[in-house]
Amino acid sequence: MNRSSRSPKTLIQWARTASAASVVLLLLLAAALPAQSSLSSSVESAAGEVTAEPVQELQASSLAEQPSVSRDEYSATSYAELLRQRYSLSYTTDWGGPIRWPFPTPSPITDRFGPRIAPCSGCSTNHMGVDFTPGAGVPIYAIADGVVSLQQEGGYYGNHVYIDHVIDGQKVRSLYAHMQWGSSPLRTGDTVKVGDFVGLVGATGMVTGAHLHLEIEIDGVKVDPFEWLRSNAS
Repeated sequence: MNRSSRSPKTLIQWARTASAASVVLLLLLAAALPAQSSLSSSVESAAGEVTAEPVQELQASSLAEQPSVSRDEYSATSYAELLRQRYSLSYTTDWGGPIRWPFPTPSPITDRFGPRIAPCSGCSTNHMGVDFTPGAGVPIYAIADGVVSLQQEGGYYGNHVYIDHVIDGQKVRSLYAHMQWGSSPLRTGDTVKVGDFVGLVGATGMVTGAHLHLEIEIDGVKVDPFEWLRSNAS
C-alpha cells in the first residue's frame, strides 16, 4: 500500500506518533545540554589552570653560578708510588756493622708487611714480609751472622733460604724467598757472616714478578722487616 491509498484516519494516527516522537527527542536534547555545558566549562577551567602557571626557564646566569671542577685539582697516586714514598725514600744504608739491609743501597719496595689484597689467586691476604724489587738478578746478602737452618728449592717460596741468628740474646730468623733457581750457594747447616752472598733476586714460587720477599721472625713471632731493620741496621 502506498501513501496515496492511506485513509485520513491512518494519516492522523501517523501524525500523532511523529509528534510524540519529536517531543521525546526534544526532552532528551534538553536534558543533555546542561551536562554538555558543564563539561565544557570544566575543560575550559582546567585548561585555564594549566596555562595560568608560569613557565620556568633555565637561565644562562644560573649555569654560570654552578661551581666548576677542574681535573687539575685532582691527582692520582698509585699504590706502588705510595709504597715508594713510605719506604724507599725513608731509609739509607751505609752497609756496615753487625746488622745490615739485604742490599748495599736502598731498594724500591712494592709490598708491605700486614693485611693486603692478594695480588694473585694463590697469594696470601696477610703478607708476612716485605717485598724488595731492585731488579731481577741483583745479589742478595745476609743481614747478620748466622747458620742456615733450611735451604730449599720449590713450593710457595720457590728457591728460598732460612738463616737463624742470635741478636741481643734473641732468636732471630730471616727468610730470603723467590730467588733464581740454583743461584744460592748456601746449604742447610752452613755458617754465614753478615754481608755474605745469599742468592739472586728472582721470580720463583708464587709470585707476580721478580723480587726478594724478606721475613724477620723474633722468638717465633713474625715482625715488620722494614721497621726492624730501620731500628737495628746501621
